Amino acid sequence: MLREVESLPGRLSSESLFGNGKPLEIEIGSGKGLFLANAAESNPGHNFVGIEIVAKYASHAAARLARAKVENALMICGNAEPLLDGRIESSSLEAVHVYFPDPWWKKKHRKRRVLNPKSIRNISRVLKSGGRFHFWTDVLDYFEQTVELIAEISPELGVPIPEEEIEAEHDLDYRTHFERRSRKNQIPVYRVRYEQRGP
Repeated sequence: MLREVESLPGRLSSESLFGNGKPLEIEIGSGKGLFLANAAESNPGHNFVGIEIVAKYASHAAARLARAKVENALMICGNAEPLLDGRIESSSLEAVHVYFPDPWWKKKHRKRRVLNPKSIRNISRVLKSGGRFHFWTDVLDYFEQTVELIAEISPELGVPIPEEEIEAEHDLDYRTHFERRSRKNQIPVYRVRYEQRGP
């Protein structure tokens, strides 16, 4: 299912989006939806929301969910930042996932990065105690700057916990299409998760 921002309820929660109280996980920048479809299928006890700003990718991801016939996942086409900023309750999410975000290589464009001081504070705010923030990238500079930024402004997220690479069993057994591309081209991938400790 694909939802436009204008059609969403005022507050985003499992109850308002899915009509149940299952733990809610959000992926920012879902691309073509490989992670979202696999995660929803593997974890029927959780609900998943993907947010993708590029309409053609959001449509592709929604079509993937429809083919997989999962009822615990949906796609939102739009900008994640205002949704995180004002429409998700504090301490309400089980996990936030950000995989291979656009690095915006030019220094003057880095303010456009998905992970910036405001979004990191919001991710920390919306995670419940014990909630997880997963961040993977194949850009070392982005990885190092983000880890340093989190340590500086959101110490309640704790220390970065390395996530191990898992051997793929088939061609779609990757977290995202970008992970598959990077690994097949032998490009290092930097993977961490954080676990919210509370304020």
